[in-house]
Amino acid sequence: MTDYTPTEFMIVSSARALAGERVVFVGIGLPNIACNLARRTVNPGLELVYESGVFGARPARLPLSIGDPTLVSGALSVCSIGDLFMYYLQAGRIEAAFLGAGQIDRYGNINTTVIGDYHQPKVRLPGSGGACEIAIHAGKIFVIMRQKKRALVERLDFRTSPGFLSGKKGERVALGLPGGGPKLVVTDMAIFGFDQETAEMTLEQYRPGLTVDDVRAEVGWPLKVSPDVSPAEPPTAEELRIIREDLDPEGIVNK
Repeated sequence: MTDYTPTEFMIVSSARALAGERVVFVGIGLPNIACNLARRTVNPGLELVYESGVFGARPARLPLSIGDPTLVSGALSVCSIGDLFMYYLQAGRIEAAFLGAGQIDRYGNINTTVIGDYHQPKVRLPGSGGACEIAIHAGKIFVIMRQKKRALVERLDFRTSPGFLSGKKGERVALGLPGGGPKLVVTDMAIFGFDQETAEMTLEQYRPGLTVDDVRAEVGWPLKVSPDVSPAEPPTAEELRIIREDLDPEGIVNK
């Protein structure tokens, strides 16, 4: 299992980022498989929280939707969506959260609403769901998405969920946003952090076999690059086995 797909690189890199975290808000799809991989590898004590009202989920298989009954089996708590958001998320009990994005800008602001003009869009995306509230309240945000220049853009078509807004220092605090904002963006090409001074996405690692220029070519703004940028560690044989045999044997997510 030495060969791996770009999607597997993205899943494994996201899972490794959860080492040391305790409570993570999980979405369906790529975030879900990454968090369940983390629980089987780097962080067995990780508590998975799902928007449908499930805390401490132990899904036996990959859930098909946020309402899949497998999320309830073995969970520590099941409550209403309102209670979950009020008593866990808004109370500051969510340490980390995974979000996807249709578009993201250099300051980690996310669009999951429309591509193009809001009133006459080229594509209408799923919308916010709970993503805006999660981006506001979670202790840190991890974003997982496939990388294309049309997705990593200089200017969003619509800002659904706040990152570091315009990049001005203290802007989140001034607006009363209690969460820490974006911490990491993982794509099928690279891993990005955020510069503490400028709040800009910064290239930290790239997928083995690629170059910094390859990553730059799929970013819609002049990309900031860490002076310590390096190739990322590739997935291990055991990580790939868990993805392919246990978590996604039918290859639904891993394409």
